[in-house]
Amino acid sequence: MSNRAVVRLGYVGPSSSARLANNQRGPQSLIDPVEIERLLSDLESDRVERTESLNNSSKFCKAICAFANDMPGHALPGYLCVGVDKNGQPTSASIDERLLEVLASHCSNGQIIPMPTMEVAKVDCRGIPIAVVKVQPSDLPPVRYQMQTWIRVGPSARLATQEEERRLTERRVDRARTWDLQACLGATLDDIALDIFRLTYLPQAISREVIQENGRSIEEQLGSLRFYHKPLAAPTNAAILLFGKDPEAFVPGAYIQYVRYQGDSQASDVEIERRFSGDLLQVMRSLDQLAKDLAGARPVRDSGLSETTVREYPDVALHELLMNAVVHRNYDNSTTPISVNHFSDRIEIQNPGSLFGDLTRGQFPNGVSYRNPVLAEAAKTFGFVNRFGRGVAVAQRELLRNGSPPLEYVIGDNHMLMTLRKRS
Repeated sequence: MSNRAVVRLGYVGPSSSARLANNQRGPQSLIDPVEIERLLSDLESDRVERTESLNNSSKFCKAICAFANDMPGHALPGYLCVGVDKNGQPTSASIDERLLEVLASHCSNGQIIPMPTMEVAKVDCRGIPIAVVKVQPSDLPPVRYQMQTWIRVGPSARLATQEEERRLTERRVDRARTWDLQACLGATLDDIALDIFRLTYLPQAISREVIQENGRSIEEQLGSLRFYHKPLAAPTNAAILLFGKDPEAFVPGAYIQYVRYQGDSQASDVEIERRFSGDLLQVMRSLDQLAKDLAGARPVRDSGLSETTVREYPDVALHELLMNAVVHRNYDNSTTPISVNHFSDRIEIQNPGSLFGDLTRGQFPNGVSYRNPVLAEAAKTFGFVNRFGRGVAVAQRELLRNGSPPLEYVIGDNHMLMTLRKRS
C-alpha cells in the first residue's frame, strides 16, 4: 500500500455541480457538506476542530497530526474547519485559493511525519463558505508534528503519553507494510550500529523533552520510529539500511556505482570509478558531496561586464535527484545498484524500480507515492530533503535558473532514468 499524499483543492456547496461542470472550481471534492454541518453541531465530537483563525499554522498542524493518529480508533476521517467559531457557526471570513493552498502545503512541508493523507476544499456551510481539511487515519502511526505526537481527546488536541504512543505503534496495519517497514529476517540488534540511532537520528526525530522522560527499551524506541518489528523480534529493513553495520549483507544492491567516462558513451574509456556504500547516512553524505564536486562552477561575464556564476550541472539539482534515487528505488529482491554515469555531455542517474502504487506516468512528476516511506522520513529528518515529493520539481527549477537544458526522464517498466545535460 502506498503512503501517498492525496491533496485535492475543490469546492463543495449547494451549487457545486454547476460550478464543477463549468470547470470553475477544479475536481469535485469528496467532502460531504452534510457531514460537516452534523459534526460542527456536535460540540463534544473528537472528529472536528473548529477555528476562527486563518493563519494559525501551528494549530492547524497539531489538528492534522491528531486526526491522522486517530487515537480513539474510529477508522474515520477527522475535519479541520477554518472560518467557524467555537460553537460551529461560520464567521463569514474570506476563504480564497491562497488559504486553501497554504492548508494543503501542510501535507508535504515535512513538519508532519509521516505524510498525512488529506483533502482541502471550500465548503458551503449554512450558505457561508468555510475551509475544510479532511484527514484520513494513518496506516503508519505514530504521526508526529515537529517531533511530537499529537492526539485528540474529546474536542481538543494534546500530546500523547508514552503509553498512548505505544498503543499507536502497535496499531499499525501489517497488511499495509511497505518493504522498508517489514522485518529484516535473520537480522538482530547486533547488526545495527545503535550509536547512529541514539546519537544522530533520535535527537533529530524526537523532541528533547520526550527523550529526557523516556524510560523505554531500545526495542521500544526503535519500534516507535518504525525501525523494529516487535512480533518477529527483528529490525526492519529500513533500520538495516539506515543504521546497519553491513547493509549489503542483507540488501545486496544497496550501493551506488559512479563512473566517469572520457566520451559520450559507455564504450569510452573510464576516467574515474567510485562505489558509495555503508549505512544510508554515510551514503547520503557522500552523495551530497558528489553533487558539489560535479557542479563545475565557473564565472560568466554578462552584458553589463559583471560576472555571474553558472554551473555545468546545478549541484542542488544533482543533490535532489540523487536523494530521490536513494529514497524511491526498489530494494526488494534487487541486486542492482543505483548507477550514476557521467559522460562528457551529460549525467545519467538510473535506479531500479519504476513508479509505485497507483501513481501513473501521466501524474509524474507531480504525484507522490512512496515505495519506502520510512526512508523518505529519514532523508527529511537528516536534512537531506526539505519537503516531501518535491525533488524532481526542485531539480527542474534549478536547471532553468542555471540556463541548463531541461531535465529528461524515462519511466521504464522496472527502472527510472534521469538525464541532466551539461550547460554549454
